[in-house]
Amino acid sequence: MPLILTEEQTMLQDAADGFLNEHAPIAHLRKLRDSRDPDGVSRDLWRAFGEMGFAGVVIPEEDGGAGLGAVEAGVIAESLGRTLTPSPFMGSSVLAASVLKAAGSETQKAWLARIAAGEAVLSLAVDEGPKHAPAKIVTRAERSGNGFRLNGAKGFVLDGHVADALIVAAQMDEGLTLFLIDPQTPGVAVERTVMVDAHNAARVTLTDVAVDADVVIGAVGEGQGPLDAALVFGRACTAASLVGAGDQAFKVTLDYLRTRKQFGKLIGEFQALQHRAAHLFTELELAKAATLAALQAIDAGRPDAEQAAGIAKAKAGRVAELAVQEAVQMHGGVGMTDEFDVGLFMKRVRVLNELLGDAGFHAERLARAQGF
Repeated sequence: MPLILTEEQTMLQDAADGFLNEHAPIAHLRKLRDSRDPDGVSRDLWRAFGEMGFAGVVIPEEDGGAGLGAVEAGVIAESLGRTLTPSPFMGSSVLAASVLKAAGSETQKAWLARIAAGEAVLSLAVDEGPKHAPAKIVTRAERSGNGFRLNGAKGFVLDGHVADALIVAAQMDEGLTLFLIDPQTPGVAVERTVMVDAHNAARVTLTDVAVDADVVIGAVGEGQGPLDAALVFGRACTAASLVGAGDQAFKVTLDYLRTRKQFGKLIGEFQALQHRAAHLFTELELAKAATLAALQAIDAGRPDAEQAAGIAKAKAGRVAELAVQEAVQMHGGVGMTDEFDVGLFMKRVRVLNELLGDAGFHAERLARAQGF
């Protein structure tokens, strides 16, 4: 399949870029950060996301969504990376929606329509340590009467502090099981953790949380498949956000090279900076291609989609890191000041690199898959 967007996908990209540049530019992030907004995310903007059809991009039409695919979700994720917009899109429209689409009951799938409308925020609670390690979940669920009792703690839960429902992964004797839990349930403690890039996550602690049997998503012991699929999708979309952030940081830097003068010349005329900019451009194009290939593999249901998503996440992470480092360096000392946006892009890239596994995590997985 050609590694280019179709006409319809390009139109979606233009619509997403236009909407976010108008309604949620970087100034929107600064306002939420500087005002110490208790939520750190705008519910009004999320509802507008629903009205535009972005929030339900991969949700089936019968459930109130647009019924589009992973590539279209990646297009929106890339636009969010360009504007650094704080949004529940990744947690709700990508991760949570993927799980509910694959394994949710009819009652649980009612959440999909609310996500698509921008009326609800759902969060997937998986990781428990400082690094992404979905194979090392120790949160435990035990049978208790007609239901279950959960104990454990989750970290880096995207927008967990404003979530209307949590999808919690827990171990049972039968295997990994997913639970759809109301955060107001007794024993659930949610603590907001403001990340370095002013985006939002939460730490969720479960202490003898008693739930009914109908909160199980799918069947007991059968949560690994839906979770793995959601994480693969999430990694590809995170790669798209990394590409968007890296590409926008590069464009901001190019504008600076074309206007900043030193020694009576535009600094963009210095050959050393031209070489660095050219190298970064080629790396960004490779990252874009790897990311689009992964999203297309997911839409096609190819068996190598997981590997492709890991490659895309690792490549996009390394290239975006290079992009923001070069941006700060080429801006000189002012690049480190809050007045310039490049520092915000650097912080966002650092967080996205950790989300759903950094380059080292995916390199190790790829090596193991190849028998090394």
